[in-house]
Amino acid sequence: MVSTELADTDDSGTDGSVTALAGPRAASAAQRAGGRRLLRKAVYRNRALMGLLTVLTALRVAAMLATPVMLARAIDAVRTDEGMGAAMVALTLVLAVAAVADTAEDLVGAYCGSRITAWLRHSLIGRVLELGVPGQRRFPTGDVLSRLTESAGGPAGFPVLLLSAAASLATTVGAVIALALIDWSLAAVFALGIPPGIVVLRVFVVQASEPFSRYQRCQAEIATRLLDARQGIRTIRAGGTADREVRRILRPLPRLRQAGHRTWAVQGQVSWRLSLLAPALQVLVVGVAGVRLASGDITTGQLVAAASYTSLAIGAATLFDIFVALLNCEVSAGRVEEVLSAPPAVRPPPQPMRLPDGPGHLRLSQVTVRIGDRTVLDRLDLTVPAGACVAVVGASGTGKSVLVSTIGRLLDPAEGSVELDGVPVTVIALPQLRRAVTYAFERPALLGATVHDMIAYARPEATRAEVVRAARTAAADGFVRALPAGYDTPLAQAPMSGGELQRLGLARAALTDARVLILDDATNSLDTATELKVTQALRTLLTRRTSLVVARRPATAARADLVAWLDAGRIRALAPHADLWPDPGYRAVFSADPASPSAVPAPCPDPAGP
Repeated sequence: MVSTELADTDDSGTDGSVTALAGPRAASAAQRAGGRRLLRKAVYRNRALMGLLTVLTALRVAAMLATPVMLARAIDAVRTDEGMGAAMVALTLVLAVAAVADTAEDLVGAYCGSRITAWLRHSLIGRVLELGVPGQRRFPTGDVLSRLTESAGGPAGFPVLLLSAAASLATTVGAVIALALIDWSLAAVFALGIPPGIVVLRVFVVQASEPFSRYQRCQAEIATRLLDARQGIRTIRAGGTADREVRRILRPLPRLRQAGHRTWAVQGQVSWRLSLLAPALQVLVVGVAGVRLASGDITTGQLVAAASYTSLAIGAATLFDIFVALLNCEVSAGRVEEVLSAPPAVRPPPQPMRLPDGPGHLRLSQVTVRIGDRTVLDRLDLTVPAGACVAVVGASGTGKSVLVSTIGRLLDPAEGSVELDGVPVTVIALPQLRRAVTYAFERPALLGATVHDMIAYARPEATRAEVVRAARTAAADGFVRALPAGYDTPLAQAPMSGGELQRLGLARAALTDARVLILDDATNSLDTATELKVTQALRTLLTRRTSLVVARRPATAARADLVAWLDAGRIRALAPHADLWPDPGYRAVFSADPASPSAVPAPCPDPAGP
């Protein structure tokens, strides 16, 4: 399990080179900046709904600010017995507007949030697929799953939260102005508490952003390790290492707990300070209002209104909870933006060239591929004659799959060039290149609804006759017809062995009318007899195409026209299998390969086949 090994090498709690170079706080600040950019895009995409939401929020705030005035008028009307009916109607109307606006605000906000979540998830899925194989190394499966679920869902509340913050500020400002209209001293007393409140909130934002970000990273790391273990469950059970895997999966837990404790500690510090500041201000304002009432400077209704406006103004303390939620939205959106802004490993050519008709001649010149700090291919040169079948042979980990991945641009080399029929693959339009170069892998993905869909995945317009012909080519037609509904059997109801699955992958490759066919361990799970049948079936197909076969068995290499012996990142030799077999180093490649059927080399089969 490659991803498991990678996960074990990093227990530092960092997430990318930015963190390593600039420190956790700088990394979280950069992530929050990316999150803010993405949230602005989300708001702009939903500007019509945001406009409606703004109107509803403004109505609610206006109704809330008008309520104390209407209440004061109603109280004074009761005392003076003048205009009581009109005052009560006005109060009722204001309360009704506030209730309706609040309900509509919740509905529109929920709909707007769901649209933002859907957009983020669609964008994230598309970007992950676009990043391809290098992206899988940078963003493991568990990490992507965490970003797709929790991180992409976090910003859903952003529209309502943003307007709630604006509404709280507007309510506070309006309440302070109303206090000033009642009596200037009331507003002056309340203003004394504003600077301390701003300082407390600012300290929270600075101190809490990094623990928030670190908490989500630790969650993603645990999810990645769990998925790795799930994929290797048979190995874990067979090795009796379940307890060790549990410890490995939960290794980030102390850092997760530390980040959680730090977050709650910062929130607690701010919360108790605000909880003391708010009632202290309220007591001061109401006390001053009582003094002004005793001196006859305000009426009883104005005293009640002053108390109500003070409560509304104190409501700004709820900005703390809103800031917590907004900070979480920023961090979540930043994690999504980190994937969306990742540079693609394979960029589409700015001015794509048309690939001319050709026999499939391949030329790799000075190709260098680096994965992390490791140079996998080092200035490799390889020429594959048109129509030839070349077996790529090398010890495990020498980069056989990396080599064949550069031909169809599953990844691009850091240096050097790959040419197909004299045209660099980097200038060919990607859709055209995908039609010219097709792959069959060791573990074909079950893509599609039925067996027919899986075989025709790259050519959805293919007829049933074409699909059946491709299945026969790969010796798969027999077991497919034995399935409950034949080619229409849903994949979820089609239990298949590893060898049967590989034959479906070969059928999918055979259906594609490509000039270059690459079999990346595509016959590894086949027994020798089935591999021989498949090879015989593919012979007609391969004679019309250039093919590269990642070979782990001597028999597979023997059936190829040429063998490209990969060693230390370069082609050590390009020659027929029979010419290379006398070399002990060449024979040792198959002896050391765990996929080789025997540690003792068998006599070289006839390259022409039986």
